[in-house]
Amino acid sequence: MTEAVADPAERQRLDRWIWHARVVRTREAAADLVRAGHVRLDGDRVTSPSHQVRAGQVLTIALDRQVRLLRVIGFSQRRGDATSARALFDEITEA
Repeated sequence: MTEAVADPAERQRLDRWIWHARVVRTREAAADLVRAGHVRLDGDRVTSPSHQVRAGQVLTIALDRQVRLLRVIGFSQRRGDATSARALFDEITEA
């Protein structure tokens, strides 16, 4: 079972967090999304998949048909099911 950790001092690679949060299907797709410049961290464009993300930061992710704003609230050591992935972020995007 995957547990979310909300320790503000903890960090995780950006591509790994995006993959664990189930924004995309594969870690490689997450890395490609970041490299292509489709991810902003607290308003600043990030192009390095290894960039560290911390709890409380806001990600703006431009996907094919939508833009999602996600506030990081936790981390996971493994990619879990959709329910455990949902515990990693707060969706800020308006419906």
